[in-house]
Amino acid sequence: MTLVQLEYIVAVDTYRSFVAAAEKCFVTQPTLSMQIQKLEESLGTKIFDRSRQPVVPTEVGVKIIQQARVVLLESKKIAEILQDTKGELEGELKVGVIPTVAPYLLPNVITAFLIKYPKVQLQIWEYTTERIVQELKSGTLDCGILSTPLQDSGVMETPLFYETFVAYVSEKSHLFEKKVLGTEDIAEEKLWLLNEGHCMRGQVLNICNYKHNKGTLGTFEYNTGSVETLKRMVDINSGITILPELSIQSYTEDQLGHIRYFKSPEPVREISVVTTQNYVKRQAISTLIKEIIDVVPERFKSKKKKDVMGFDI
Repeated sequence: MTLVQLEYIVAVDTYRSFVAAAEKCFVTQPTLSMQIQKLEESLGTKIFDRSRQPVVPTEVGVKIIQQARVVLLESKKIAEILQDTKGELEGELKVGVIPTVAPYLLPNVITAFLIKYPKVQLQIWEYTTERIVQELKSGTLDCGILSTPLQDSGVMETPLFYETFVAYVSEKSHLFEKKVLGTEDIAEEKLWLLNEGHCMRGQVLNICNYKHNKGTLGTFEYNTGSVETLKRMVDINSGITILPELSIQSYTEDQLGHIRYFKSPEPVREISVVTTQNYVKRQAISTLIKEIIDVVPERFKSKKKKDVMGFDI
């Protein structure tokens, strides 16, 4: 049994295809298949049911692959120990970030990080919360930047900051004349929302116990995953939307004229770095956390007089 063989079975389990797994492992498909067959012969059991498409593990194969992931994770810590002794960050760092955070937080973080740590290959994917957690557990991501708490015992959360939600209000709305909003003010207003699958949608609904009613929009329903599109829909079609405060940092004076804050306690979301419980690349992730905290406005670093929004509806 070798670490390479374990990497191959984990790859097949992740991609559910011998061809795709071979491509990801940078070997030919016959080479990968031969090594997996050798492992099965040495163990005296079949790890994969090759008669099914996509390929799936056998019952015992599921347990073997689960243990293989643990072994590979632990083996990577040896390289981490050596890196720590050198005192220099290098290698890959794979990060998943939710789309309502990535464009507003990461540009400044990435610039500073890459200047300070040029030997780190920073790889970033914008995924939904569900996808990030799934890829963390499968080992294809090293960490995620998510809205928390997740209430998932399989991951560990390190809070970074508390981002206030603000309202973006149309000039045609009766709320435009108000300087500060109560959460009850938007219960009957036309509210533009992100589509299903985005955790911020649930948080927005929780802000005012709002029950989304398609009837307020007639026969029209617009599904988007873009915060910027929500703002545009308000500009053109009236109503309001709820935005994370980082997204308005580059707004013009006219755009800021549409922003309304909420009465205390302000609704906020907790943004955290999320890892598995037994994660590797601790030094790189700790450094990323420091770089994020350095660029976040000071007022985001405390949750006093703020109400952290969950997203379970």
